Amino acid sequence: MYSNFVKWLDERLMVTPLWRDMADHPVPEQANPSERVSAFVYCFGGVTFLLIISQFITGMFLALYYVPDIVNSYNSTKYIMTHVTFGSWLISMHNWGSSLIIIMVTLHMLRIYWMGVYKKPREGNWIIGVTLLLLILAFGFTGYLLPWDEKAYFATQVGVSFLKYVPFIGNALVKILQGGNSIGADTLTHFFALHVLFLPALLLTFLAFHFMLIRRHGISGPY
Repeated sequence: MYSNFVKWLDERLMVTPLWRDMADHPVPEQANPSERVSAFVYCFGGVTFLLIISQFITGMFLALYYVPDIVNSYNSTKYIMTHVTFGSWLISMHNWGSSLIIIMVTLHMLRIYWMGVYKKPREGNWIIGVTLLLLILAFGFTGYLLPWDEKAYFATQVGVSFLKYVPFIGNALVKILQGGNSIGADTLTHFFALHVLFLPALLLTFLAFHFMLIRRHGISGPY
């Protein structure tokens, strides 16, 4: 009965043909599992994507209990760590995951650069990859303030101060992020909105273009 239901569902949603179309494509000889070292470096992008999924999942559960205001944000973070089942584990996964993503995406881009895969016709995907790296760094920056403790406050103050050196739009960018002339309640609200709404939307959009171009141009070996 279960197999009949799966078959019925698959015939209507066309999951198997879609999956086969995505999975069945040639890969470079160097990515063969028998070439253990070479094959490993081809996994950097996939591991990064799995970490992104992990961040989305842990972030959704954390958002169930987190309160984004200067009165309750610290206490809600503390509550998650001490009273929510697996709360401390979720926060640790989300915290360490943000660092691991930066490491893995950097390794992934170093592999792309080292092998020369950014060359024609993949220049556009290289630019998208750089944009994804910047978005991931923005995730880490906006998320750091959310616990609203002393370390997060002063670290954000230093980080935001660097933005004023951006040519032409630096001062305006600082005011937009801070929600005024100093870090306060509006800053926390802006950072939370960026972290859970704007940045995820941008990340998913650029990831879709990234995967589309990988599918179109294929996975390339060293040039």
